Amino acid sequence: MCRSIKTLRPPYAEQVTEDDVHAAALQYVRKISGFRAPAAHNAEAFEQAVDEIERTTSRLLESLQVRGR
Repeated sequence: MCRSIKTLRPPYAEQVTEDDVHAAALQYVRKISGFRAPAAHNAEAFEQAVDEIERTTSRLLESLQVRGR
């Protein structure tokens, strides 16, 4: 789907920053919505989606258990 979203868990990424998570969420919302930058009337919904995906991604990464590490 989004080839430019990189894997954000070990062993693929040792350190994941908030910027990495934000960039992945933004890329996902851009792909799903079809907008690189939303029109003013869609900006709030666009940003809300990015924020929600960031939070969900952070929770996911925090809860994953990587075996053999």
